[in-house]
Amino acid sequence: MKRLIIIPTYNERENIVAMIKRVMSLELNFDLLIVDDSSPDGTAELVREQQHSYAERLHLVERRGKLGLGTAYIAGFKYALENGYDRIFEMDCDFSHNPDDLMRLDDALNENDMVIGSRYCKGVNVVNWPMGRLLMSYFASKYVRIVTRMPIADATAGFVGYSRKVLEALDLDAVEMNGYGFQIEMKYSAWRLGFKLGEVSIIFIDREAGTSKMSSSIFGEAFFGVLKLPFRRIKRKN
Repeated sequence: MKRLIIIPTYNERENIVAMIKRVMSLELNFDLLIVDDSSPDGTAELVREQQHSYAERLHLVERRGKLGLGTAYIAGFKYALENGYDRIFEMDCDFSHNPDDLMRLDDALNENDMVIGSRYCKGVNVVNWPMGRLLMSYFASKYVRIVTRMPIADATAGFVGYSRKVLEALDLDAVEMNGYGFQIEMKYSAWRLGFKLGEVSIIFIDREAGTSKMSSSIFGEAFFGVLKLPFRRIKRKN
């Protein structure tokens, strides 16, 4: 079983080395792919330095310019498929997603095709977020559920595990949203194609180092993009 974690980065110098070491210390062997969008703070350089210690398991894709979250994950998914990975995980670099929870997501993939590290499937498990952002996130997932009827409590979650067959079935080049709406679109597409989605309750802790990439334009793309989802034809690639 080959497992790959994909982490997109932009200016994560304060977190990247600690994250790499944490992932490499996990009980299960996860390979790690960093997709860096030309971070001006030298994030990619730190990854290259760490590759001396973890040459076989730490990989780096460097892209020119800040191209966005969704396209970073698409690049990572294609890398995973080309290199024979069986299970693919996505997570943030800022430790808001606890790397220890990867073990629980991996275990849940034994019974599901796609697993979501969920902040809202058992109450509200978010620490240190301003109330305004928490309410926006919580009701965004409610909004997605109402519009799409997708039975997922945390549709905007970015802590996700995929079995290979899900990514093989999705037309990755047809994914339209690039910000946090990308997370909704991926879940919705997998659900519409009949894959089994599960949720694992996690505790989400706001980043302590670095800055958030959330913006009003990212929120707007997700809000209006969701309205279009029920009218889209989702086709299985293979």
